[in-house]
Amino acid sequence: MNPFEARLSAHGLVLRRSRLQTLQINVGRKCNQACRHCHVDAGPWRSEMVGQKAANRIGEWIGQFRPEIVDLTGGAPELSEFFPYFVETARAAGSRVIDRCNLTIVEEPGFGDLPAYLAAQEVEVIASLPCYTAENVARQRGVGVFEKSISALRKLNAVGYGTRLPLNLVYNPVGPKLPGPQAELEAEYKEVLGREFGVHFNHLYTITNQPIARFAEDLRRQGGMEEYLGLLAKHFNPGTVENLMCRTTLSVGWMGELYDCDFNQMLRMQMQNGKPLFLWDVSPELLEGWAVRTGGHCLACTAGCGSSCGGALADAVPGGRCA
Repeated sequence: MNPFEARLSAHGLVLRRSRLQTLQINVGRKCNQACRHCHVDAGPWRSEMVGQKAANRIGEWIGQFRPEIVDLTGGAPELSEFFPYFVETARAAGSRVIDRCNLTIVEEPGFGDLPAYLAAQEVEVIASLPCYTAENVARQRGVGVFEKSISALRKLNAVGYGTRLPLNLVYNPVGPKLPGPQAELEAEYKEVLGREFGVHFNHLYTITNQPIARFAEDLRRQGGMEEYLGLLAKHFNPGTVENLMCRTTLSVGWMGELYDCDFNQMLRMQMQNGKPLFLWDVSPELLEGWAVRTGGHCLACTAGCGSSCGGALADAVPGGRCA
């Protein structure tokens, strides 16, 4: 029994899949950045990207089953030649589409029209901005990233994001600690970004750093892995389990393979039913009630106020703590 399952068992909890809401497609590992906290281990040198055959089969599945939400991620999902295909196929199926944007892609040559395209397709943008100061962003994502991110946010604002269209930001802590209360951080972000840069957005999502990939490598180098896992376990919050994203999200890899979440995907914990499963092997109804594959890394999603692709899972109590 892994440490996460032990916590579930101690509270009499079992983690099983519910009705599918979100199809999250990781279109590949290529990215124009190489962030230190990246759980995908993405970078400009990565070549693993969705191909024509897999893209077509994923698109056919979307057309047939019409998921409520299609969530496009990477790497930088916009670098995939099939990004417009997924956007337009999902929109034609009536799905709400999310683009998990690193912001700086807007500043890359050839992507200047990206804000206008996303706006025309009414795509929701969830953008990574780990802090509202240049110094802290540079520590995680590199020198100059903050300035490019602010420029990209202004361009998104100019086409209606943050007002007419949804623009949400993502915060990751700098280092091995839990995020602060989401509502308080959102208020700080809005005040500083609005006052200093004239930037507006809708919501801030706090996400706990996962002890996998580059962040795990940093922890091991510094001798802090056990301490961080202990921190996550100490702050296990049973009140987050019902809202865990793995219950309602299906993660699809660049070859069409299936996972309970994007973190499991990075650990190659593929869903199985006597054999490894691909998207075209299943229907949403088939997966309801299935047990979720778990590991010690799952503690990051249940620590404190909890963590998911949509931010915190439980409200902070007076004093700013969840558990």
